[in-house]
Amino acid sequence: MKFYSFRYGLFVGLCNALLIILLSGASTLRADPKTIVAFGDSLTQGYGLPADAGFVPQLGAWLAAQGASVRVVNAGVSGDTTAGGLARLDWTLAEPAELVIINLGSNDMLRGLDPNLAYANLKQIMDKLEAKNMATLLIGHLGPLNYGAGYKADYDGAFEKLSASYDTVFYPFFFKKLMAADGVTPNLQLYFQADGMHPNAAGVQAVVADMGPYVLRALQQ
Repeated sequence: MKFYSFRYGLFVGLCNALLIILLSGASTLRADPKTIVAFGDSLTQGYGLPADAGFVPQLGAWLAAQGASVRVVNAGVSGDTTAGGLARLDWTLAEPAELVIINLGSNDMLRGLDPNLAYANLKQIMDKLEAKNMATLLIGHLGPLNYGAGYKADYDGAFEKLSASYDTVFYPFFFKKLMAADGVTPNLQLYFQADGMHPNAAGVQAVVADMGPYVLRALQQ
C-alpha cells in the first residue's frame, strides 16, 4: 500500500511539473508575439480614417481574432513611392521582424513613373528583406489604361514577376474586394472616401478580411 502511494505521489508530482512547464511555455508564447511590419504608402498609413479604422489596426484585430499573437507596426507614409520606400527601408527595419507586408507602387502609377523603375526599386527592397531572412507578403496593383496598354502591361507585370522571382506570398490586387460586379469599376459609394482613391473603414474591413489568410500563410514561411 505504501509502495502504491509512493508511485501515485510520484505520478502526481510529474504531472504537476509537466503542467507547470506547459503553462510556462504558453506564457512565453503570449509574451513574445511575432512582429509584422506593414510597409507602404497612404493605403497602409490609414489616410483619412480614425486611428482605429486604418489598415494596420484592423489587420491586427483580425489576426488576434484568429488566435495569432502578433504586433503589427505601421510603417506607412502617405505619398510614398517605391523609391521613397527603398530609401527608408534600412532604418525602418532597425529591429527584426518576422514578416514585412510590402504595399508600394500605387503612387508611382499615379505620377506616371516608369514601371521598370518601380520594379527595380521593389526588387532592391525584396533583396534586402531576403538578406535579413524576413518573410514577405507582396501586395500587387493594377494600372489604368489611360497611360496606354503598354504601360499597364509593364506595371501590372512588375508585381507578378517579383512574386514569381522571390516565391513570396502574393496578394494580386489591393482593391480587388472593393470593385463593383464587373471587377473593374471601383464601388465608390460603399467602399471609398470622398476622394475616390482611399478606402473608407468598410473598405479597409473588406480588404483585411480577404487579405488576412494571405498574412497568416506568409507568417508560416
